[in-house]
Amino acid sequence: MHGHGYAPPQPGRPAGSTLVALRVVFICLTVLSCGFLGWVPMLRLAIVTRRVLHLALFCAVIVLNVGLFLYFGSAVPDDPDKELSDSAAAVVLIGILVQLVGVMAYYLYAEMRHYETLPVPPPFPAAPQQQMTGYGYPPVAQPPVPNPYAQPVRQPAPAPAPAPTPQPPRRIDQVRAELDELSDLLRKDHRADGGDR
Repeated sequence: MHGHGYAPPQPGRPAGSTLVALRVVFICLTVLSCGFLGWVPMLRLAIVTRRVLHLALFCAVIVLNVGLFLYFGSAVPDDPDKELSDSAAAVVLIGILVQLVGVMAYYLYAEMRHYETLPVPPPFPAAPQQQMTGYGYPPVAQPPVPNPYAQPVRQPAPAPAPAPTPQPPRRIDQVRAELDELSDLLRKDHRADGGDR
């Protein structure tokens, strides 16, 4: 008794301006946090593409973040008068830069590549499908409602019809035929009398 209903909307490509805005937000978030929030764009990438590789990269960024925090915490001397050693500072700085550049570059590359494969949405929404009413019959068309304020439309005057040409009556045809016969008879009679005198 019931139809299939409406088809679920197919995932399509968001508008170009939306994609650019999202990319700018995620890149700024990564840069302003010195790479420590680099897991956020990787999480978005894993959700959007639903690929195992992107989920694994998301986990790797989190592990790198935790590792950098733990290393930095253990490298800081207990005495506040002592400074961080140059090698420890270099390891932390290189880890931050690798994570920062790696996350930004891979995020932009993978997301652009993913959305290139999706179809571009039409510029205007698609026309709605005709809705079927009770028992699968199409809806009844409603007559147009007259506008009481509309000016009446003047119809052009009909062109005068051409006068019909009278058909010659059949009597005339009969008279012509009789005259032709009479003419033939007179010619024969004229030849029989001697023709040329």
